[in-house]
Amino acid sequence: MKPFSEPIYVTRAFMPPFEEYQELMRGVWERGYVTNNGPLLKQFEAELAERFGLDGTIFMVNGTIALHLAIRALELKGEVITTGFSHPVTTTSIMWEGCTPVFVDVDPGTFCIDPALIEARITPRTTGIVATHVYGIPCDVDAIADIAKRHGLKVLYDGAHAFGTRLQGRSILNFGDVSTTSYHATKIFHTVEGGSMHARDPELHKRLVLLRTMGQFGEEFFIPGMNAKNSEMHAAMGVANLKYYDEIMAARKHQWQLYFKLLKDSPLQLAHVPEGIEYNHSYFPVVFRSEEELERKRKFLNDLNVFPRRYFRPACTQLPYVKQAGTCPISERLANSVMCLPMYHGLEDASIERIADMLKEGL
Repeated sequence: MKPFSEPIYVTRAFMPPFEEYQELMRGVWERGYVTNNGPLLKQFEAELAERFGLDGTIFMVNGTIALHLAIRALELKGEVITTGFSHPVTTTSIMWEGCTPVFVDVDPGTFCIDPALIEARITPRTTGIVATHVYGIPCDVDAIADIAKRHGLKVLYDGAHAFGTRLQGRSILNFGDVSTTSYHATKIFHTVEGGSMHARDPELHKRLVLLRTMGQFGEEFFIPGMNAKNSEMHAAMGVANLKYYDEIMAARKHQWQLYFKLLKDSPLQLAHVPEGIEYNHSYFPVVFRSEEELERKRKFLNDLNVFPRRYFRPACTQLPYVKQAGTCPISERLANSVMCLPMYHGLEDASIERIADMLKEGL
């Protein structure tokens, strides 16, 4: 097979027209107001809340710190139930906040935490559940809510991949006590660097805002916080990109559906997206029969100038700094056999068709 003339990476950031971003930046220059909850940040938060019906939107520096502050605001202590398959940050945020992660395996189809396995891992020391909407596919939020209610637990959702996904007519970020997301440049919608926290409860929302701003309101300090504010420059990228949200999402859905059409009859396992979900189509993971097969195919694609990514690896239970994690066999199998294919705005159908052919070659 003939290689691509230019490299095709797993993702590429959508960029709005330069002139539109420049115009927003002109206002920043004229105002001389570059950070500390500026007018563009307030505008971006308001537009997110209005357009997507988001509860208590708090724009901040990134999705990682959003998790840390959410755990702190929820006052989680002791043991925290979490998923065996996610970005390591989901686990490390729990550990950084002085809690012990207790891992639960995932559903083999959706790759999200399996609610049927949660209760067996709950102990008197358990205070919360931190679950990830993996690849933007929602967790079983109703089942998790029922478990949390029965055991008096707080629920935090890591929605780093989930911006734009809707469930039961609502943004997926409106579920749980707190939900977080990421607007990193690798995400389907981005502010270059950024993230947000969402909480319905007014008192919890107020606490999250204080934690983001060093515990300060006006000239007074109320709680120990940190500087997790984001800048007008990043908010400007969010405002500019929001104008193209529908276009971005429609293009990504088309790419995802094309990959699915081309690969659904192959030996590869594809992610299961449950019925009734408005999915954001943020990733296209494929699961191989073995790690050996995955690595052979990845090298083959790399030689043809295509660069998919193993995402996530290792499983959270296999992180070198996690002690006494137990095992999550499905999570560990996925970590050794899953790879995400290139998808980004502007990737042409012909390129996707060639990548699919390359992928199926020799399977």
